[in-house]
Amino acid sequence: MYLSSDVQVRSILIVDDSAFEQRMLVDLLSELPYRVSVAFNGLQGYQLALANQPDLILLDVRMPSMDGYTCCRLLKANPATQDIPVIFLSGADAAEDRIMGLSIGGVDFVAKPFTPGELAARIHVHLNLMRRAPAAQAGAAAPPEAPADPDAVIVSAAKRLIADNLAALPSLSEIARSVGTYREKLSQLFRERTGMTVFAFIREERLLRGEQLLRDTEIDVQDIALLIGFNNAGNFATAFRERMGVTPSVYRQRAEADDASRG
Repeated sequence: MYLSSDVQVRSILIVDDSAFEQRMLVDLLSELPYRVSVAFNGLQGYQLALANQPDLILLDVRMPSMDGYTCCRLLKANPATQDIPVIFLSGADAAEDRIMGLSIGGVDFVAKPFTPGELAARIHVHLNLMRRAPAAQAGAAAPPEAPADPDAVIVSAAKRLIADNLAALPSLSEIARSVGTYREKLSQLFRERTGMTVFAFIREERLLRGEQLLRDTEIDVQDIALLIGFNNAGNFATAFRERMGVTPSVYRQRAEADDASRG
């Protein structure tokens, strides 16, 4: 039996809007030494994770009120829950679904219908990995961090979403929905927390990423422009010059010269 040598019973939070799926998972996990709790949507799951600090979360993707992706973004943006491993469970098994789940912080993505033994094995693996991580660090493990302010979590989650999707950003309304809020609220929070509008932050993030790519890679300027969300190299060059005082090409030449002089 898994984890038979564990002194501590591990806790697992199931987040799924289907009562049938919940019962099936509870029945499976009840045969193993786990303590199980359940939530019916992403918002309830996020709140329970904050309150109970489970050792692992099984998170459905398609749910009303707040879907699994939004829930995961908030979990990973909050210092109190960011280290809890999340395994996505979904009937959607398209490559883009798996990529999305893993890119926003999930440790695994299991397609429904799944084999009970396989899911149990995956849970066992990720719980073991989580347990070993603190032991691999020098000294005692740090105590869990206090939950962040809810508004700060939303802004942090939105910043990460923007940074991960500079080449093809969704609309402001979609960004807001993807972090559990609405357009007007997100705009207000950005002004209060960053001193910038969402669009000003996006522009700044794009230019900072462009600066980093010019300095650290040999990617062509036109390709950099497309990678960070500009329509063409001309628009990128104009915005970059306004921000940095020089064109992208001149900036790269100076960076290369500085590197050569230090070498």
